Amino acid sequence: MDDPRPRSARPHPGEAHEPGTAGRLNWLRAGVLGANDGIVSTAGLVVGVAGATSSRAAIFTAGLAGLVAGAVSMALGEYISVSSQRDSESAQLALERRELVDDPDAELEELAGIYRAKGLSVETAERVAVELTAHDALAAHAEAELHLDPDSLTSPTQAAFASAVSFVVGAALPLVAILLPPEAWRVPVTVMSVLIALAITGWVSSTLGRSSTRLAVARVVVGGAAGLALTYAIGRLFGTAVG
Repeated sequence: MDDPRPRSARPHPGEAHEPGTAGRLNWLRAGVLGANDGIVSTAGLVVGVAGATSSRAAIFTAGLAGLVAGAVSMALGEYISVSSQRDSESAQLALERRELVDDPDAELEELAGIYRAKGLSVETAERVAVELTAHDALAAHAEAELHLDPDSLTSPTQAAFASAVSFVVGAALPLVAILLPPEAWRVPVTVMSVLIALAITGWVSSTLGRSSTRLAVARVVVGGAAGLALTYAIGRLFGTAVG
């Protein structure tokens, strides 16, 4: 017998539907973005300083300060952003719960109306609405009306932690790359390491978002290369002038 549910309510082949899947993907994306920011911002900082001075101590101090400040900023920003989003989603779900208690018949008709608007016949829409309401009324309305999963709201703490840790991991790469080689090789080694790392984060980001890998990689690599060139030029120009 054919499944009467709309496509949005059916399991899709190859798609994960375990509780919390959406939340895990959200903090994973936050982690990838955090790593990318850590790589770019710290690389720009240390390359800029290297353009002005050959002092390892100055480069290390600037890089470490940028790493710590960036990680704190990323975590705080992600926590505030996700907390605001979660508060809004929780308020919508609370309102839906009250409406289901206060007027369940109107809510049932509203749910059936949503499925009719998606193209189901009157009979099928009513049957789907009744069966989904009997199974889990809140989940049915949250999915159809709000496009939310009550069991998979994003955790602000997880998102903040993922952003901070990934930023530190990303920032450590250019910091190590510029400190280990001899002075003449510092900038070339750092630039090459950073561009390879950016290509990897671009590939991961495109895989998670199911977008064009080539475009995502090219975008971050070209942008990162331009940023490094600019910061190095600024370091050379103003470092020499001020010195």
